[in-house]
Amino acid sequence: MRYRIQHHTQYRYQQPVVLRSHTLHLRPRSDAAQQLLRFKLDVSPTPQRQSSLVDVGGNQILGLWFTPEPTAQLTIVTTAEVETYRTNAFDYLAEPWAVTLPFDYPTSLAANLYAYLHAPLYPAPAPGVVDLAQDLLHQVNGNAGLFLTALTQRIYETCQYITRSTGRPWSPGMTWGKKMGSCRDLTVLFMEACRCVGLAARFVSGYEEGDSTISDRDLHAWAEVYIPGGGWRGFDPTHGLAVTDRHIVLVASAFPAQTAPVIGSTEAGARVPASLDTEVKVQVIEA
Repeated sequence: MRYRIQHHTQYRYQQPVVLRSHTLHLRPRSDAAQQLLRFKLDVSPTPQRQSSLVDVGGNQILGLWFTPEPTAQLTIVTTAEVETYRTNAFDYLAEPWAVTLPFDYPTSLAANLYAYLHAPLYPAPAPGVVDLAQDLLHQVNGNAGLFLTALTQRIYETCQYITRSTGRPWSPGMTWGKKMGSCRDLTVLFMEACRCVGLAARFVSGYEEGDSTISDRDLHAWAEVYIPGGGWRGFDPTHGLAVTDRHIVLVASAFPAQTAPVIGSTEAGARVPASLDTEVKVQVIEA
């Protein structure tokens, strides 16, 4: 599939502010599952400097530095053309030792995956989430692939999707207790359940095709799980499916807060409220 995505972000400040450095997670990544063909960035006010960077997780990010001239708004518009390739979410063979949970990870791999296995999403796993994970693990007799499919379906079938335009993800225990949540809430719940049984998981921010008759979108969130022999594989509990070529990844991290589309601040000491308007358009240009 080939997509054209336009993402418009605008901050309006109640009084002029001086912008400090900003980091953008708005450049789609290129890997075996997708390739960025074209990318354009328009920013107002014009940055004094900008640079393409690679963060610790291998994500391509953009750094912006501004002049010390006050401004009452910050507008960021990205236009990207991306081609996606993965038509089969299960086109891999897991390592023989990575079929049944729990995995006995080789030392070097365990070290590389440490943050994705152990980074605290919240202080401690909620008992209800632990019970969810263990119940599903028992039902599938420890089979890792079946566990991931069952967990994706259980969250999708049990939890009501709601829209929350702002705020950090709810704790997994709260989401499972309420049986509802936004895409980021359901994703963090999925990640926590995976980590409870020893599966490395990370938070993904990006776009999805959704209903092709509707062009207006918002950012979407889902999870990627590291499967030895298969690499990082996406699972979307909001829609109850394994990710294929209808999702476009921007950024992935063990820490959801590090996937925010725009991270930045104003001059030291300024606490000026700002309103935020966003608009995302996803267009299929080649099936």
